[in-house]
Amino acid sequence: LAKKYPQDVRTLKRVFTCILCIGLLVVGITEAIIIDASFGDPKAHCDYMVMLGAGVRGNVPSLSLRNRIDAAYEYLTEHPDVTAVLSGGQGEGENITEAQCMFDHLTAMGIDEDRLIMEDQATSTWENLNFSLDLIEEKYGQRPEKLGVLSSEYHLFRASLFADACGVGFVGIPAKTTKLSLRVNYFMREVAG
Repeated sequence: LAKKYPQDVRTLKRVFTCILCIGLLVVGITEAIIIDASFGDPKAHCDYMVMLGAGVRGNVPSLSLRNRIDAAYEYLTEHPDVTAVLSGGQGEGENITEAQCMFDHLTAMGIDEDRLIMEDQATSTWENLNFSLDLIEEKYGQRPEKLGVLSSEYHLFRASLFADACGVGFVGIPAKTTKLSLRVNYFMREVAG
């Protein structure tokens, strides 16, 4: 084929190389945006913070959820006037809702249960934010203009897009993924997300 149609083969190689370069550029730029957003602003004050759920195995939090619980404890301890909405429903293999798991662990660590609101129906980030904003409005009479969102660091950019779609200012509160191999995997996977 290369001998019979040398010009066509060279053209195909150039087109393929161009498409590959564009694809790598898009992935690189997207990854850079995700990494930049991953730092969040953990010192920023918000009246309300939504903690996004993650998997529960039976009654035990997954490593991702454990990392989020630890970050929430630290943030709530440093900001004693913040109210947290713990958001996450019950999935397959979970004996309790993600919200209940977060509530149980945070109260066992000493966080006052009066500062915690459970949102136990959400099954996606979009639902986490919408349902949590509805609960805040129902309980306190209005939606906040600014919302702290606590999630794994690699997930903060996507969460910020959903917060923007909900019409609320976004403050990212990162929960560091403690296992390096998982952190690398999740950051790469988030590009597809």
